[in-house]
Amino acid sequence: MIRLMRVTGQSLSPSFQEGDYVLIIKSPLCLRSLKRGDTIVFSHPIYGKLIKRLDSLSPDGDMLFVIGTHPESTDSRHFGPVPRTDLIGKVIWHIKAIFLGDH
Repeated sequence: MIRLMRVTGQSLSPSFQEGDYVLIIKSPLCLRSLKRGDTIVFSHPIYGKLIKRLDSLSPDGDMLFVIGTHPESTDSRHFGPVPRTDLIGKVIWHIKAIFLGDH
């Protein structure tokens, strides 16, 4: 499954800005090969859909530790690891808003 999503917020700024778009994929093959530094989108029960960088996986691989690059980003340092079942997908393409004429 492939989805196009619009970035909101500044969690991964300056790399990802509000108004950018990301193409995400959720396929078993792609998600089994997650590695540190991958950009992922997941659902959080309090914060909703979030985009973060994968920092590490738990030894059994069922929990993901995520970080944001913005100094005020809320991430696993605040809410703990993310269950793999909450993963929406992995970012495979980033479209900057500047190329779309939004800025």
